[in-house]
Formats: sequence, structure tokens, C-alpha cells
Amino acid sequence: MKVSDLRGILQYVPRFREKIFVVAIDGDVAASENFGNILLDLAVLRSLNIKAILVHGAAYQIERLAAERGVQISNSDGTGVTDEATLKLSIDAGIRLTNEIMQGLTAVDLRAAYANAIIAHPFGIRGGVDFLHTGKVERVDGNSLRLFLNEGIIPVIPPLGFDGEGKTFRVNSDSIAMEVAETVRAMKIIYLMSEDGLSTNGEIVRQLSIAETEDLLKKRKPGTNLASKLDYGARACRSGIPRVHLLNGLVDEALLTEVFSHEGIGTMIYSNEYQQIRKVFKKDVRNIMGLIRQSVNSEELMRRTRADIIARIDDFWVLEIDRTLMGCVAVHKYPEQKMAELACLYVNKACEGEGYGQKLMAFAERLAAEKGMEKIFALSTQAFAFFQQKGGYQEVTAADLPPERRDKYEASNRNSKILMKAMTPAPTGEALRRT
Repeated sequence: MKVSDLRGILQYVPRFREKIFVVAIDGDVAASENFGNILLDLAVLRSLNIKAILVHGAAYQIERLAAERGVQISNSDGTGVTDEATLKLSIDAGIRLTNEIMQGLTAVDLRAAYANAIIAHPFGIRGGVDFLHTGKVERVDGNSLRLFLNEGIIPVIPPLGFDGEGKTFRVNSDSIAMEVAETVRAMKIIYLMSEDGLSTNGEIVRQLSIAETEDLLKKRKPGTNLASKLDYGARACRSGIPRVHLLNGLVDEALLTEVFSHEGIGTMIYSNEYQQIRKVFKKDVRNIMGLIRQSVNSEELMRRTRADIIARIDDFWVLEIDRTLMGCVAVHKYPEQKMAELACLYVNKACEGEGYGQKLMAFAERLAAEKGMEKIFALSTQAFAFFQQKGGYQEVTAADLPPERRDKYEASNRNSKILMKAMTPAPTGEALRRT
């Protein structure tokens, strides 16, 4: 691990300290070789004063136990009918796994307790079918969970619920995680499954808004493990949980990578603005200077002083990712020539390859068009291929620049390539304020 990695983690610590994460682990992940690493990751969270509640599934264990005993089960994941035989297997498999998890937590010096915190009632009859011993969460005993957390104890919750008469129900663990998170007002739900998250065309979808998730669910086949987590994740965000993460729990360090990096490795559903492009404030100038320093030193960007940026602060915009400044761009206008300059375009190296440079470029172009500019140009010593290939810019000469900018160009001796494109007019007020 690099020292810079530790610095990256430390920026999250104040934000997450004393907050609650609900970590929901599928049964097959709990049975995997990587589960021991997940327990170590939980120990890291606890060392940073992050509180965790662990909810686990047991479908894998139920299916294995049914095969061992030669029992035909009616459903394993708590979404279908649970007959008497399946309920007995669910109790045996669920409580056994709970005990194994608590043993594992103890082995990494964490205190854990079985939390009988789920009050459930029958799922009932749907479509004329009685779901028998399948249950749904009626309420969560949040007081007992908070008592555990305040004592430094990790509550472990199996996929079972109980009613006031002592009856036991098989409850889907994804729904339990959502209900628990809502009750304790958790900061995150982290679903650990055996898939990489949501993918389209072979690529992982890194972020989804609630609306995007709900729209996606209308087009996807219901009843799958991924669809279940997307559904409950969107519901959780609707109820005020800021972030829900879908990760591959079979990948080592997936949990820590997702929590302590801007992009993570899985799919995140968010309830508030995750990314935004906004105007620069004076308090941002120092961070901008630090952000672009390396590119300035390598002569990729023109050197700017703090005074230079403040003098034209209304021209500068920053890209924030989860409240952390990760990119910037400036749009300098030349109204007489109806031209604009796209300047100081930079994205943190940690976010390279994620398309943020193109988003900032598109934003700048849209903003210029909104202001009535007919052409936009950029000066570049090293990123000219980006502007040509990604933005459709064409190389021109200094004679094509506004006179004021041409004088500065010639005096700089940077010999930058000059790239320009015609603007597509945009209706007033439609510049993208958020990505």
C-alpha cells in the first residue's frame, strides 16, 4: 500500500466516523474463501469508529442442507412459498451460519451478538397463493441494535423474523437490510453478492440515481438476485439512505475499495446528488491550485496564480464527486467575436478513463452556446488529441483567435496547438448544471 492510498482513505474518516453501515452478505459469499477477508475489512471499519450491522442471507446454506438431508424445499431465498419443511431447514441453516459468522468476527477481535431484532408477520396470500411461513418485516427493534452498537458490538441478523406469538418466518435478507437501515438511519447499505454489480454491454454501471434504478427495474426481469438488490436499494434511497452499494463479495478488498474511493468497483445507487458541476467559490481556489499543480509542472496546463483565478473566478467551474473536488474547467468569453475559450480543463488522475473530461468539455461547450457564443477554442500542448478525437475540434492558426487572446498566445511562447469548433446553438437556461 502507498502512503498516498492512506491519505485517500483519511479524507473519508471524518465523514464516516460514528456513522452506521448495514452490510448485507449473501449466503454463497459467506461460504466463500474470501469471507475471512470481509471480516478483516469489517475490523478496519470498526477501527475507524464506523459502526456496522451485519445482515446475512442463507439461500446457499439452505439448498446445501436440503441436498444433504434429501428434503425438497419450496423456496430458498425468502421470496416464494416457505412450507413447513423449508422453514425448519431455514432455521437450522440460518442460525448455524449466524453462529459461524460470530465466531469469525471474534477471531478478528470484534465483539458480535445475535440480534433478535426483526418482528415479522405473514407475507400472506398473493395471487391466490398462500406463502405460508414466508414473512415480511413489520418493524425492527432499533433500540436493541443501538445498544449493541454503542457498546462496540456488531449485531448479526439472520434471515428470520418472529411475531408476537413466537412464530418464526423466513424473511428475505435484502428486505431486512433495507428495513434495518431505515430504522437506525444508516449512512450506507452494502450488498455483498457473487456478481460484480449491474453491467451493460460488459461494463459495470458505477452510479445510478433512484429514478434511473426504478426505470431500469421496469425493463428487467424481476425475481433475480440482482433485481432484488436494485429494488430494495432504490426503496432505501427513497426513504433517505444516502448510498446503497452492490458489490462482488468474492473479490478481495471490494468492500474497502468501494467505501474509500471515489469510483469504487461496484454499482452505487444514490439518493442525493453524487456528481455535480458547480461554480467556483474563493474557498475552492487553493484546492484547484493543488489539483492542477502536476499538470502545470509538466507544462500541460498554463501556470496560473491564485490571483489569476480569483480575478476571473466567474469563469471557473469544478466537478465534485461525493463532495470532493475532482476536476475543473474554465470558459472565457470574447463577446465581440462571439467566441469562447475552453481553458484549464483537468480531471484528477484517479478518475481517468471514467469520462469526466468529456463531461466537463460538453458542459463548457453547452455553457458557451447558452451565452450566445458561435465558436469555442482550446489551446493545448499535450491534450490536443483528446480535443480532436473526443470533441471534434479542428486545428487552426493564431490568426483565427480573438485579437486579445492572440496577443497573449504569441507572448507566452508555449507554441500550443490551437483547436476550434463551431457551436450548436442552445436554448437559454439549458446549460448542464449537474452531471
